[in-house]
Amino acid sequence: MEFRYLPMTESDKKEMLTVIGASSTDELFSDIPESIRLREDLKLKKPANEYQLKKELTEMARKNVNVKEYTSFLGAGVYDHHIPSIVDHVISRSEFYTAYTPYQPEISQGELQAIFEFQTMISELTGMPVANSSMYDGGTALAEAVNLSAAQTRRKKILVSKTVHPESRAVVETYAKGQNLDIVEIEAEDGITSLSEIEKHLDENTASVVIQYPNFFGQIEPLAKINNLIKEQKKTMFIVSSNPLALGYLTPPGEFGADIVVGDTQVFGIPAQFGGPHCGYFATTSKLMRKIPGRLVGQTTDENGIRGYVLTLQAREQHIRREKATSNICSNQALNALASSVAMSSIGKQGLKIMAALNMKKARYAKHKLEEANIEVVFKTPFFNEIVIKLSKPVSNVNQKLLDKGIIGGYDLGQVYPKLENHMLVAVTEIRTKDEIDKFVKELGDING
Repeated sequence: MEFRYLPMTESDKKEMLTVIGASSTDELFSDIPESIRLREDLKLKKPANEYQLKKELTEMARKNVNVKEYTSFLGAGVYDHHIPSIVDHVISRSEFYTAYTPYQPEISQGELQAIFEFQTMISELTGMPVANSSMYDGGTALAEAVNLSAAQTRRKKILVSKTVHPESRAVVETYAKGQNLDIVEIEAEDGITSLSEIEKHLDENTASVVIQYPNFFGQIEPLAKINNLIKEQKKTMFIVSSNPLALGYLTPPGEFGADIVVGDTQVFGIPAQFGGPHCGYFATTSKLMRKIPGRLVGQTTDENGIRGYVLTLQAREQHIRREKATSNICSNQALNALASSVAMSSIGKQGLKIMAALNMKKARYAKHKLEEANIEVVFKTPFFNEIVIKLSKPVSNVNQKLLDKGIIGGYDLGQVYPKLENHMLVAVTEIRTKDEIDKFVKELGDING
C-alpha cells in the first residue's frame, strides 16, 4: 500500500457533494468571487508515494544541525538540557497524548492529577502559594501578568527592564496596545537593571515593574533592592520572569516579595525542537487567585471520601460573563506541562538542586577558560549559566566557523542590542563536558585571533 492514510477518491467526492446538495466543487465555492479564484495549478511537485516522500524528507532533515550530533552553547531562552528517558514514555501514552482538555473531570482524573502536580511543583519552586495549570509559553505568561497588574491597580504605566528577554518584551508590547498601556523600558548597567532608572520612572501611575531573574544576559538581578523600591509605591506590583531551573538553587522570587512569577518550563523535559512549543507557568499570591488567567485544578473528595481532582477556577470568557473574564487564554499546554512534571519528578528535589549547581559550576569553568584564552567576559556581576563575551569579529562569522567544527555557538546579541555588536551570549548547561568546553574555548580562541 502506498499511503499511510486513505486518500479521497473521485467517488468519495461525488458522494460528499450529493449529501450536501452540490453538483460540483465549483458550485460548492460559488460564494467566492470569480475574480479572486486561482485558475492555475499550484507550483508543486508531482505527488510521490510514501517511500519516495520519506526518502526526500529524510534527505532534507539531514541538512539540519541538531544537538545530538553537534555540541551546543546556544541558550537565550531555549536550552539543551538532559531529558530523562521516562518523559517520552509517559507523554506518549494515548490517554495523555490524545487528550485535549479536561472538561469532564469524572473521566479526566489522570490528566487533572498531572496538572495538579505541575501546579504544586511550580508553586514550590517559585515560593508562591498559587500556580495555574500552565500557559502557552513564557512570553505569553509575562504579557498576561502585565495585563493583570494593570487591571488590578487600575494604572497604565509599566516599567520593563531591558534585561528581560527581547522576544518577551515584544509580546508585552503587542498585548499592551490592546489595553492602551504605557511601556517604559529601563536601561541596564553592567548587565543588570539600573536601580536609579527604576527610581526615576517609578511613580503613583506605575502598575508594575517587570524584571527577569536570571536576566537575559544570565546575570542575577538584586530582587530584594528592587522590591524595596517598588513597595514605596504601595499599589505597584512586582513581576518576575524566572528560569525555573535556576530556582533549584537561587532564592525564589516569592521570598523577595514578588506579586507574580512567570516563566517557561522548557528547561524541564521539553526539547529545543525549532523553538517551540513550550510551556509557560504563572504563579501568584492568594490575593490574586481569582484574577489568574487560564485555569486551576484543585484536589477534593467525593461523597464517598475518595480523593478526586476538579477544575476549581476558570476565569475566561467561555465560562463566565465576558466583562468579568480576566483573559481570553482558552487552553493550557497540558502535554508539555506533563513532560515538565515527569522530568521534575524524575530529577527530584535534591537532583534539581544538583542539576542547577552543575549549570553554575560548568558555566564558571567556561568563564575561567575563556579568560585564560584572553577572551573578554563582559559583565562582572553574579550569574547563573550564561555569560556575555566580547569578540574581535562579527558573531555570525564566528558562529559559521564554529559550526564547521561541529559546535553550535552562542547568541549574537548585536541583533537586538546595537551597543553589543560582536558580543556573544554563551550558555553552559549540565550536559556540557569538560572536553566540550575546552574544545569550544580553543576553537573560539583560534577563530577570534
